[in-house]
Amino acid sequence: MKLNIAIQGIKGSNHHQVAKDYFGDDVNLVECLSFDILVEQLLQGKADKGIMAIENSIAGSIIPNYALVYHNNLHIIGEFYLNIHHNLMVYKGQTLEDIEEVRSHPMALLQCKEYFKAYPKIKLVEDVDTAETAKQIKEKALKNVAAIAPKVAAELYNLDIVASEIQTIKDNSTRFIIVNTTNKELAKEEINKASIRFVTDHKRGSLATVLNVMSDCNLNLTKIQSLPIIETPWKYAFFVDITFDAYADFSKAKALLEIMSEDFKVLGEYKNARV
Repeated sequence: MKLNIAIQGIKGSNHHQVAKDYFGDDVNLVECLSFDILVEQLLQGKADKGIMAIENSIAGSIIPNYALVYHNNLHIIGEFYLNIHHNLMVYKGQTLEDIEEVRSHPMALLQCKEYFKAYPKIKLVEDVDTAETAKQIKEKALKNVAAIAPKVAAELYNLDIVASEIQTIKDNSTRFIIVNTTNKELAKEEINKASIRFVTDHKRGSLATVLNVMSDCNLNLTKIQSLPIIETPWKYAFFVDITFDAYADFSKAKALLEIMSEDFKVLGEYKNARV
């Protein structure tokens, strides 16, 4: 039976590419035009697993997605790093000189803003998805409009690429997390990375003490992100990614952090994709 994989965006998007690379081609794609809809598909059982972008090497964290994972009790069961390639594409026969407006996802526009400084007359417009814009150009035969999207989108929707690799920084990658409503059973020997969330009190040095415990337990902190707790002004939750060589070290740290911090929660235990 084919897995139903929820992605943000449609065929031809970077999320689609991750689905292909991580799960293979033999899956059913559940296309979602927002991360909120993606989560709904998981919670309603219409998707088996979901793929969510969580951070980019240039633009940083996609902060709302941390909250979506936590508040909906999702489990991170894996991760994938994708090198991002942005291409400018138009309706067949159009040229770079014909472009009056470029539509794409805000993150794509941000990652290509230096390129468009040479074209001040081109209007940059935020859209819900990279590939969705490419699809609209094809279906509506839009002239004078371009999309920023992966190469696969140009192939799927029969568009002409008028400029390739327009991202400002060529070494540009995005980290995606694979999420599920239940925790995937992995042998402890296979687990070498985890995502956790906790809250510290207002005492001086509280966060430093927690970080010292991680260090003492031989955990390597690879990411820390703070988010305000809406219900409690000026109080913050910390989302942390850690890697380790031995699961026993992480197990020891968990026991200590549950005592030392508030609202401690493991969001996922999985394999480190960078090893």
